[in-house]
Amino acid sequence: MPAGANSREGATARRTRIHVVSDVHGNTEALARAGDGADALVCLGDLVLFLDYADHSRGIFPELFGVENADRIVELRTARRYEEARDFGRALWAGLDRDAAIVGAVRHQYAEMFAAFPTPTYATYGNVDIPDLWPEYARPGTTVLDGERAEIGDRVFGFVGGGLRTPMRTPYEISDEEYAAKIEAVGEVDVLCTHIPPDVPELTYDTVARRFERGSRALLDAIRRTRPRYAVFGHVHQPLVRRMRIGATECVNVGHFASTGRPWALEW
Repeated sequence: MPAGANSREGATARRTRIHVVSDVHGNTEALARAGDGADALVCLGDLVLFLDYADHSRGIFPELFGVENADRIVELRTARRYEEARDFGRALWAGLDRDAAIVGAVRHQYAEMFAAFPTPTYATYGNVDIPDLWPEYARPGTTVLDGERAEIGDRVFGFVGGGLRTPMRTPYEISDEEYAAKIEAVGEVDVLCTHIPPDVPELTYDTVARRFERGSRALLDAIRRTRPRYAVFGHVHQPLVRRMRIGATECVNVGHFASTGRPWALEW
């Protein structure tokens, strides 16, 4: 072995690898493998599977009301007939304790998914999540952040969870002002982690649902102003564009993990 080989090898800096997932929607089996080969897992929310638009037999809704009713509500929502969808849903829920039924089903899903998180995991909420339940299931090794920062490796990650208000009225939708305040609280970071994308048409349009999802203007402004190395997000399952640059920032939709089962890798 040439002289000095060991010292050169020892001087080589160890690389850091982070896996990022979003929109898990009940895919516990793949989640349990998502951290393999990584130093940490970052999860950008939407753990809950209420209704699978690709397979109407999966999720809380068809478990309670059957596949035919799931077919109907998907049809109405896809056609943007939101008032009809709400009326149809109200009729199904009549006489039932809606909150108790949903929370019970969500608790069952959370118990399985939080148990599948590797250590360490850094997670924030999606718009279909119920933040009040997370403290019951987040074990040691899982750090939950929302409007907060964490150092992973030698880089600073900022986390902002939830979504903005829409006609869908999912559990964790907040006002534009509240969302902007969380973005402001995070400040300058190396990697900005959010559930929803910045308000850019190419990043917010879902090519299968054929509609624009809500992105954040405050997030877009922060990207332009603070210039993080990366902005990573999910929420839009089949975006028109999965990756684009905004100034100095690489913006990445990390994918619909429920269908792909593959994390996006960030390495440095």
